Amino acid sequence: MQSGCRRGRGLGWWHGHIRGYGYRMTAQREAVLEIMTKTREHLSAEDIYHQLHNLYPNIGLTTIYRTLELLVDTGLVYKFDFGDGRARYEISEGPDSPDHHHHLVCTCCGKITNYTDFIDKERKLLNETEMGLSKKFNFKITNHLIQFYGLCEKCNKDEK
Repeated sequence: MQSGCRRGRGLGWWHGHIRGYGYRMTAQREAVLEIMTKTREHLSAEDIYHQLHNLYPNIGLTTIYRTLELLVDTGLVYKFDFGDGRARYEISEGPDSPDHHHHLVCTCCGKITNYTDFIDKERKLLNETEMGLSKKFNFKITNHLIQFYGLCEKCNKDEK
């Protein structure tokens, strides 16, 4: 699997990536990827459908779900469960990408914060953890997704 795509790259390289998995780059797949590269939000299939429906009235929600699953399977998109009953998606980023991030998920209001400003100590701990797991299980780690659950600043204040 490729380490991930980078925002700002042209759409053309996706065609080769998709073909490498034995699929064609359809207009629907390209449209979904275009929507996803234009946001920092964690979109649901329904969110994507509503954004695309005005441009492509013939595209159905089932097509969006199928497209997202294919994009997840090919490593272009990540699928998340933040505990709100809806799958959320975002364009994939490799661990070395400047956009690589972890998530802070508020279990009260559902706010999702992208955490990107890692300090050296955190990077060192993650690298040591990955190396230890790789050695222990003879497993080549190519990426990781980390989510922390708790209360955001506002909800934490409201509980006191």
